[in-house]
Amino acid sequence: MRPAKATRWLGMVGGVLAERTIKEVLPALEGNNEQIQKTIETLSQQLQAKGKDLNEFQEKHNIRLMGEDEKPAAKENSEGAGAESSSAAVLVS
Repeated sequence: MRPAKATRWLGMVGGVLAERTIKEVLPALEGNNEQIQKTIETLSQQLQAKGKDLNEFQEKHNIRLMGEDEKPAAKENSEGAGAESSSAAVLVS
């Protein structure tokens, strides 16, 4: 629902209360909305590209973060071996 074009808009601009009509304000708001959407899309693409670069760098230099789980294939193999090694590590006096 669009407001009537003659409806007043009151807003703070630089600490001063300004009065304008919706007819004057609406195009600026629509333009701002379009720019924000474009900026969000651009930043999302940049974030994905940087994440991909970071993952490639980590793989290339064999960097692992603390608390990071092993790869799924290696984890499955270590579970079977882990059960055997954990029982072998128990000391009984």
